[in-house]
Amino acid sequence: MRFAIAIVAALSAANVASGFVVTAPQSLARSQRIENNNSGLGATAVVAAAVNGGSDGAVETAAPNSSAEVDRAIRLKVNEKARTVFSVSTSGTLCTKSSHEGIEGSPFGSFVDYVLDDDGCPVLLMNDMSMHTVNVQNDPDGMISLFAQLGRGSEGQDSSRCSITGKLQKISDDDEAMDAIRMRYSITHTYADQVMDSPRFDFYRLEPTRVHFVGGFGVLAKWVPVDEYKEATPDILAKDAPDIISKLNREHTDDLALTAAHLLDCQDVERIRVTAVDRLGVDIRVTKKGPRVNKLVTDEFRIGFRLPVISVEDAKSEILKVFQEAWEKGNGYDWGENEEPGSSVPIMKIAEDALG
Repeated sequence: MRFAIAIVAALSAANVASGFVVTAPQSLARSQRIENNNSGLGATAVVAAAVNGGSDGAVETAAPNSSAEVDRAIRLKVNEKARTVFSVSTSGTLCTKSSHEGIEGSPFGSFVDYVLDDDGCPVLLMNDMSMHTVNVQNDPDGMISLFAQLGRGSEGQDSSRCSITGKLQKISDDDEAMDAIRMRYSITHTYADQVMDSPRFDFYRLEPTRVHFVGGFGVLAKWVPVDEYKEATPDILAKDAPDIISKLNREHTDDLALTAAHLLDCQDVERIRVTAVDRLGVDIRVTKKGPRVNKLVTDEFRIGFRLPVISVEDAKSEILKVFQEAWEKGNGYDWGENEEPGSSVPIMKIAEDALG
């Protein structure tokens, strides 16, 4: 008997016009994809069937929540992704409302360093002569935003980024968290020891009112509830992920090509690269020739680990297993009992090029 998950994602005309759209999570393990152009809806309906076991050709629709369960099993929650961005980054862009003559009220961006307290609230060490500090002092009840993004290992807008909007509050010297904040800031930013005791410098805490996360170009953008952000735990691979991504894209191009061809069912591939790695799996972006002449289309896939990893070595092992199964499938190996290599690897299409 076969069990299948059928998911239909109707993409609005506005999203189609943007060229690269997020799709409803589509399981693709032993996938069958059907694309149906529906001009009446002005959209593309995408159906993905996840099929496990059996060879009789019968297909049964699984419970409606099956795809959501797969999604939760192999993808970090958005609040975890947002907390990870701010945990890995130690600097960002602070946007305050200018009080300078001639540009009063305009956005003013400053590069700042920060650390996080135990609730994930950014803490900044600010000089009272800095323009952003002056702006905050002249508008004590005003909102400010801090923007941070993951840098190394990603290309351009592939980087995950996050903005926290809220109010800055000066931290008093007798605050119960002050000792921990001073130590954390001193370890993270070595210059801090030279200035943190100066009367011109004070610690400020950004208390979030809104948190906004963007997973990368055309992949995901979502507001994250503040309480969920504060409760989240950063991904354990976060600090090592950039090095893993760089090595995979630099040294494993052949393995990635085999994975695209034999596990993702992608043909005429022009480019494939890893865009993210975390404890639950890997994001892979595939650019291939489209049905129209001289047109390339780009899709984003999630390849999950069978078990969450707890170390870099575990992640390497899981990734190499995927590469091995792609090679075995490409070379015609059969595991017996009608099971192909790679058939149990959890795979989902998470974004697609709608103009292909």
